[in-house]
Amino acid sequence: MSRIDATLRELLRWDQALCVQLNRGLRYATLLYVFRAVSWLGNGVFWYALMLSLLARYRGEALQPVLHMVFVGTVCLLSYKMLKRGTLRPRPYQAIVAIAAGAPTLDKFSFPSGHTLHAVAFTLVACWHYPRLAVILVPFTLLTAASRVVLGLHYPSDVLAGAAIG
Repeated sequence: MSRIDATLRELLRWDQALCVQLNRGLRYATLLYVFRAVSWLGNGVFWYALMLSLLARYRGEALQPVLHMVFVGTVCLLSYKMLKRGTLRPRPYQAIVAIAAGAPTLDKFSFPSGHTLHAVAFTLVACWHYPRLAVILVPFTLLTAASRVVLGLHYPSDVLAGAAIG
């Protein structure tokens, strides 16, 4: 076995082991409900509400930032769909018996995490225009990324890839 193959196997083992460990958090009802809520908000609800609230608060001044977010969201969605079709990686709860699904999924495959991709992208755009939003958006983005792994819907590497693409 080559050094690259050995390294990739070790990374995969680490990815799966961390996913199993984090998924054990579902044993605690409070964590389950919090991460389900964050994941549901990350489906788009939080981001649409943010865009509407920016428009309500800043009116015409927010039009360019909101259009910027819509454009970035569209690019992210197209990238995400292309990658999902190309990788076809099963979700952790589908591939590892020790992992339970903590929430319903929006599609069949795991790589990359679209929730994380969009959360990072929207946070970057919104904070570029409104830096004070970072105190809300950065923690929400981190919780969104964590929720995807804890809920057994993504591997840590899916979340990291989503963050890197976003």
